[in-house]
Amino acid sequence: MAMPVTITINGEARDLAVAPFRTLLDVLRNEAGLTGTKKGCDVGDCGACTVLLDGEPVNACLVLAVEVDGRAVTTIEGIAPEPDRLHPLQESFMALGASQCGFCTPGIIVMAKALLDRNPDPTEDEIRFGLAGNICRCTGYTKIVEAIRATARQMAAAGQPRE
Repeated sequence: MAMPVTITINGEARDLAVAPFRTLLDVLRNEAGLTGTKKGCDVGDCGACTVLLDGEPVNACLVLAVEVDGRAVTTIEGIAPEPDRLHPLQESFMALGASQCGFCTPGIIVMAKALLDRNPDPTEDEIRFGLAGNICRCTGYTKIVEAIRATARQMAAAGQPRE
């Protein structure tokens, strides 16, 4: 039996009917049509499905959609400040070659945004610790860390908000 929920997804209130056993990940991908959030391990180990729930990073595969009723979710599609402009993290990842296959990239960028929101000038160790729940099998993390550090420096220099 489907249950009605209202979830604010990327700033837009969405009224959805979801089965009580459906995960937020599946609802985002299937009912909301937002496929940027990836389904990796589906048990909370890889971080590919990281989204922001009321501003805090969560593994969407571990959250039931009915638990999110009345709350705000931000996906990779929603972190850009405007529809035709990428978030500085996205720009840095592209410019510095911080992704290869790209499967893990949305979850890592969302986690990095949460990290920079909490700590605008993280050290390399703080970045690596902050990304510990996000697995990348392609890059070796060096370019990812460099892209996050570059974004932090760029945003600080510009006095730019991280939203």
